[in-house]
Amino acid sequence: MTFLIEASHLRKTFGETVAVEDLSLHIADGEIYGLVGSDGAGKTTTIRLLVGALKPDSGYANVCGFPLDKKTEQARAQLGYLSQRFSLYEDLTVLENIRFFAELRGLTQSEWLPRSLEILEFVGLHAFRDRRAGQLSGGMKQKLGLASAMVTRPRLLLLDEPTTGVDPVTRQDFWQLLIRIVSAALFDSPAISGEDPGNSRGVLLTTPYMDEASRCHRVGFMRKGKLIAEGAPSELRLGLTGRILELRGQSPIQLRPALEKMEGVEDVRIFGDKLHLRVAAGRTDSILSALALVYPAGAGSGVEVRLVPPTLEDVFIALTEN
Repeated sequence: MTFLIEASHLRKTFGETVAVEDLSLHIADGEIYGLVGSDGAGKTTTIRLLVGALKPDSGYANVCGFPLDKKTEQARAQLGYLSQRFSLYEDLTVLENIRFFAELRGLTQSEWLPRSLEILEFVGLHAFRDRRAGQLSGGMKQKLGLASAMVTRPRLLLLDEPTTGVDPVTRQDFWQLLIRIVSAALFDSPAISGEDPGNSRGVLLTTPYMDEASRCHRVGFMRKGKLIAEGAPSELRLGLTGRILELRGQSPIQLRPALEKMEGVEDVRIFGDKLHLRVAAGRTDSILSALALVYPAGAGSGVEVRLVPPTLEDVFIALTEN
């Protein structure tokens, strides 16, 4: 298997603060990999280490076969980077912004112009190519950032919380773009004409949204700078299968204190208008029986209890408690 990123035992500190600790990571061809963690977990620092904006205290990383410490420019040439904050020039138009980054990378007008127009069509900004970036909506700015990152035909996109602060419809559109970009490498059909179908692509992104993490091929959970678990979403959920109970009622917050005291209940969390109970392994049947006595079905208790599949949020909560 060919890896677009091979990082081994990365460590980065800022004074006495350890931001990344002993982190090893591999991103394969055609893969969307999601880094998930709370604020301060080390996600952004990891992205900055991999893009070469920061140097690790120890460890190493290869990008598309180039050692990041020894062949930095060759490695960076393989990357497209979208930072957490909008970092383009608001006084320039959409097309001028893309031109700036294209020419910064050494592309001539005959190279960047047709490429830019195709990318703008691809991300849905072709009609806005002459609009100043500062006049774009939040979602359109993120699409412009993605377009700028793609203009040099990178093999790997590094995206730091690319959909934070945009509306759900725009988030959906953005994800459809990412899937199209990567699926072109998977099925040997160019996402954009002129792309080399043999030139594999991948995405490494950070996200606070568990629904987005579930769309990734693999997910890595970070805590205090360490990668504490990784795998396909289905693999990560497997460890909690048969251990999550969902309780619906008119006042879930009022029910929570009593449920937390039940023997065998490890955790109780509010999920919208429901409660999720994580129970100890082997205790599901006994707890279901106990709850049936307290809240008998059809007896007007107004409470419904059922076994449900675990979500990635359930997994994340369980991991961060250890």
